This record gives sequence, C-alpha cells and structure tokens, in this order.
Amino acid sequence: MMIGVLAVQGAFAEHIKMLEILGVKSFEIRNKSDLTKHFDGIILPGVESTVQGKLLRELEMFDFLKEKIKHGLPVFGTCAGMILLAEKIENDNKEYFCTMNISVVRNGYGRQLGSFNTRGNFDGKEIPLVFIRAPYISSVRDNVEILTVCNGKITAARQNNMLATAFHPEVTNNLTVHKYFIEKMVK
Repeated sequence: MMIGVLAVQGAFAEHIKMLEILGVKSFEIRNKSDLTKHFDGIILPGVESTVQGKLLRELEMFDFLKEKIKHGLPVFGTCAGMILLAEKIENDNKEYFCTMNISVVRNGYGRQLGSFNTRGNFDGKEIPLVFIRAPYISSVRDNVEILTVCNGKITAARQNNMLATAFHPEVTNNLTVHKYFIEKMVK
C-alpha cells in the first residue's frame, strides 16, 4: 500500500509521520511528475484552501487529481482538504474539486484566534479534536455519512471514497482517523 500526501503547502509532514507509525508507506506529491508514481490513496492536508487550489492549478495537478477522486481514489482531506472536496463553499465563490456532496463554511469558527482543542466522537471512539481556523460542514446531501459533530456542527463526514475532517488529527498522537482511512477506505 502506498499513500500520496499532497505536499505543496500545509501539515503534510505530520500526516506522513502518522502513516509511518501505522506502518504505511507514503510519499510527497510536490509536482506533476509525482503523479506518475503508483498510489492507493491520497491525503489533502490542511492549510489555506485558496493557495492550495491555486498551486494545484499552476502545477498542473488539479484536473488529474479531480478525475482520480471522481473515479474512486480514496482521499482524506483535513480542514482545507475538506474545502477542496466540498461541492459548495457557502461563504466563498471559489470552486475546487466539488466531488463531495457537502456544503462548508470557511473559517467557520473564526480566524486564528478562534482556534481551539476539544474532544469528540469519531468511529465510536472519543478522540482529541484540534480546530485551526477550521471550516465546518453546514449541510450534506446524498450518500454522505456524518462521522463527527462538535458543538452542533458537522466536523467529519464520509462519502464513498472521500473522508473529510474540519479538525487536524495529524497534530495529535491519536491514530484513530488515519487508521480509519487506511483500514476502511484504502484497504
């Protein structure tokens, strides 16, 4: 099994470390030539969705990744990664992959000062939830399974091959979300 981790910006090193702890091989996707390597799934890390979207287009990776995701490539998007997957961004007119039947609110909990840590349920387990300038899911449509709700807002969901979290499991020591992605989605 090989997981590609988008490494144009954001907490990609933290995701790679989590995969390493789980014994899963991974590599950084930094440019178009990296997409020629075999990978069984991809992680879209959090950071700034506008910049990630712009870089994906400039580096000529956007269309290829969108098609791969549409055709079943397992993908795990955290924070900005969730925004890239969302069908609609309620407070922004930008569009990215638009592959997941969710609407999101960018910076739903406010700016950097609105960042916080709490605990919540994911896959039947209580885990730490770290929100950094986090979005949230305002609505879901067909075939979307809600996985986590925090303070009345949807913060994790799955639709077929796509997993999205508003929080950052990669900055904790808890492997639950990464393990879920590997074991239940990538196999």
